[in-house]
Amino acid sequence: MSDIEIAQHASKKPILALAKEQYDIDSEHLDPFGHYKAKLSLDYIDSLADRPDGKLILVTAISPTPAGEGKTTTTVGLTDAMNRLGKKTICCLREPSLGPCFGIKGGATGGGYSQVIPMEDINLHFTGDFHAIGVAHNLLSALIDNHIHHGNALAIDTRRIQWKRVVDMNDRALRNITVGMGGPLNGFVRSDGYDIVVASEVMAILCLATSRADLKERLGRIIIGYKNDGTTPIIASDLKAQGAMAVLLKDAIKPNLVQTLENNIALIHGGPFANIAHGCNTVTATKTALKIADYTVTEAGFGADLGAEKFINIKCRKSGITPSAVVLVATLRALKFHGGIDKGNLNNENLEAVKQGFENLERHYNNVTKQYGLPCVICINHFTFDTEEEIQLLQDLCQHIGAQCIVSKHWAQGGGGALQLAEKIVDIVDNRKPSFNYVYDNEDSLWDKITAIATKLYGASEVTAPLKIRQQISRWEQDYGSFPVCIAKTQMSFSTDPTAKGAPSGHTLEIREVRLANGAEFMVAIAGNMMTMPGLPKTPAAERIDIEDDGTITGLF
Repeated sequence: MSDIEIAQHASKKPILALAKEQYDIDSEHLDPFGHYKAKLSLDYIDSLADRPDGKLILVTAISPTPAGEGKTTTTVGLTDAMNRLGKKTICCLREPSLGPCFGIKGGATGGGYSQVIPMEDINLHFTGDFHAIGVAHNLLSALIDNHIHHGNALAIDTRRIQWKRVVDMNDRALRNITVGMGGPLNGFVRSDGYDIVVASEVMAILCLATSRADLKERLGRIIIGYKNDGTTPIIASDLKAQGAMAVLLKDAIKPNLVQTLENNIALIHGGPFANIAHGCNTVTATKTALKIADYTVTEAGFGADLGAEKFINIKCRKSGITPSAVVLVATLRALKFHGGIDKGNLNNENLEAVKQGFENLERHYNNVTKQYGLPCVICINHFTFDTEEEIQLLQDLCQHIGAQCIVSKHWAQGGGGALQLAEKIVDIVDNRKPSFNYVYDNEDSLWDKITAIATKLYGASEVTAPLKIRQQISRWEQDYGSFPVCIAKTQMSFSTDPTAKGAPSGHTLEIREVRLANGAEFMVAIAGNMMTMPGLPKTPAAERIDIEDDGTITGLF
């Protein structure tokens, strides 16, 4: 069966009963969305403050390929396997964005027999969180143009407005637009544009906020642009926007409860992309999971150079959480792709390509173990056409660099296929006192933070930027120099060239734009040709997604 057919045939348990059964959460603390989805109240979350934290396991991966690697699948499979071992384990995932669901991915809830359900609901609108984030963002956009239309008392320089609009869809035609056309009644004519919702600072703020008060305060600090003097920032609270924006997010701030195919509770909340944002689910969801379960398995977006880097240097730094172990996911198909094999031939045995592509896996592994100082287990996400010779070669290569490598068959067998992986992870987190390093210090300059990531993790030899970008970073240094940095770059390569496979070294990281996320408290550095509004591929997933007369959805992956 396809992923969606497996999900549709699953035996689901009512979420209110499941929450009570597994974590003794009374129904009064849950806001149900139908029978199988619910939001967890903030009052209940506050009541957990004095409980000790469980152990945190981070799932990341090698550099993505068109063949797919399976981080979410592995996160769910590992969670189910640990529960089979009698370990009280919960997984924390990001919410899927409609943009890539209808673009390339076709869904993002795991695969095979390691999925979260209800699959269709999670992929399509879910509990409305992304809609609320988009509306809150666009409310601020509307207030900006309304203020200018009614006299511009704040002296907003319309050439320096930083706040775009957003939509949760891949639509390249909206990257650069003109608003206010049609005469004075329609506002002031100016250049504008759209980002995708997951790139919105409102998304980043929601994912880092710890309470409604913190959320509102952060929203008020959003820099929307500058005054006519070119240097004085104007923030959302100058427009008195933060209260109404927080109202729109009153339910979106609550974590969502769903379940795995094996009826284990999962938390899914927030969803910034890791290539254009910080790539992690909400601090609230992760901290809640750590309070109610003994083990929490979470994922970070794309490869470890992006998602894991931002998880550690932004999310962990801001929230005080620390992972006890890392699972680094790879597939033989992906390694062959990094070894130079085209997508159409990845199912064929090719030992030389596995050997060549291993350099990508090796660099990610070294980054996790040497730069972050974290124990790391390599998980081979098994496919049915992987040959014994290829598996043995990969295990030998891993042994040569001192890495533990485990073949896991959770896609085909669910939690039962990941028991060896689960046993190894439990052994590590229960018996090793975790050490932990950041890649840079808070006291480092913003430019030095970018350089540290580029040279230590990406293998770059230098970082460059136009003079005006360097000057902008220098101007921010005094007031915002303590912020971490969020580098937006292609997920397909360690470099800014998406076609550079393997582990390129000696390349240049070119920063072409910087944005200040004052509410989220980090600086975004956009590298290469990275777009914060993706486009659709030549054959988008939307072409195969359909619905039958009885309401059955088809075509989601």
